[in-house]
Amino acid sequence: MAARLLLLLAVTGALAFPAAGEIKTESFREDRRSSIMFEKFGFSQSGAVRIVVSGAAVSSPIARADPKHLGFFLLSDESLVHAIYEAQEGPTAEKRAAAAGGDDPEAASGCVLSSPYVKKLFTFHDMEGGHYNKSFPVTHPDEYTLFFANCEPESLVTMRVRTEMYNVKADGSKDYLPVGQAPVPAIYGFFAFCYVAFLAAWGYLTLSRDRVSAYQIHHLMSGLLVARLLYCLSAAEDQHYIRVTGTPHGWDVAFYLFQLVKGVILFAVIALVGTGWSFLKPVLQDREKKVLMAVIPLQVTANIAAAVIGETGPFLQDWVTWNQILLFVDVACCCAVLFPVVWSIRSLRETSKTDGKAARNLSKLTLFRQFYVVVIGYLYFTRIVVYALKTIASYKYRWVSILAEEVATMAFYLFMFYTFRPAEKSKYFSLDDDEEEAAEMVLREEEFEL
Repeated sequence: MAARLLLLLAVTGALAFPAAGEIKTESFREDRRSSIMFEKFGFSQSGAVRIVVSGAAVSSPIARADPKHLGFFLLSDESLVHAIYEAQEGPTAEKRAAAAGGDDPEAASGCVLSSPYVKKLFTFHDMEGGHYNKSFPVTHPDEYTLFFANCEPESLVTMRVRTEMYNVKADGSKDYLPVGQAPVPAIYGFFAFCYVAFLAAWGYLTLSRDRVSAYQIHHLMSGLLVARLLYCLSAAEDQHYIRVTGTPHGWDVAFYLFQLVKGVILFAVIALVGTGWSFLKPVLQDREKKVLMAVIPLQVTANIAAAVIGETGPFLQDWVTWNQILLFVDVACCCAVLFPVVWSIRSLRETSKTDGKAARNLSKLTLFRQFYVVVIGYLYFTRIVVYALKTIASYKYRWVSILAEEVATMAFYLFMFYTFRPAEKSKYFSLDDDEEEAAEMVLREEEFEL
């Protein structure tokens, strides 16, 4: 029973994370876990799982472990609800007695390998000298999770496992991307092209037409576009090579590198734009520097940890816990970068009461409040809505969450870059003098509370 509950908790925690299809190899040494989750994959009608096990051995301080109680199985999302119900109910006394009197020792022990809702592949009993190498066809389309179950309490498992999960195309070639991620390389490739055009237009503004009005923040924003472009390009290549060969051929290194760079620059740009640095004031205050000094190291650490966890996969111990910690760190960074925007709004509100420049202050207040709302909307959408799409969407449409995130990011970049574009006279510099009186009335009537 404990093994089942641990198994189902792991499955439930894994549902929120995207499926993968790479060829992966992992070694386990004296592992005592009752269930180990390997991969999650969306199969078509012509899929297959290949498992290669070598050096398998079991030791137990209590008694000799039964090899039939250790093995690999697949669990589909379709069968998950039934498996959860079975785990909650548990085998009844009558079922245990019937199994004990028959020839099914797995059912008598309540081992998950005997559940009618899982697709058992093989057990240690089927191995020869601790080695096993076989492919298993998957003909029923669904999303399956590959598990190893250890139903022998206190037993320690040592083995080396190589897994392949793929679909077979009409021409007989293997497709290592899950069904729901087939359009992903094309999506990233399309947005890489969009960022090339975006960068060309932005470069024309900052280096040619409005070069005199371009500030340091505008050049940092150029760096953000370059990082985003390289991220989309490396992601497209990474997914393409995984689809064709099952391995990223080094593109995963570039993917994680540019994911780190674009994340750090994005948070830095949001914080610096929120302070009005370089286009409104030349230096940062101490509290604004502290925000950057906190956010940037956190982002670097979180991205490095995410890369390690992403490459090792769900068979890492405490995988779900680490993902939850990283999500918390990311949300904390999102909250931190909003503080400079809030401080700028409050500072402008106070200044508007004394400096006699109502029109300019009203323009700045309106601008920063719009920016504050849009940043919150963007961070909420990409952290909450996209996460929900990954969770609730059918496995055939997992690509929708990636498309939604890229569309939202492009829309946010267009708003931010257009609003804070280099210009001699723009909304964040001044308004006409004849609007001064109207602006004073607005400032008196509205407090610009967040």
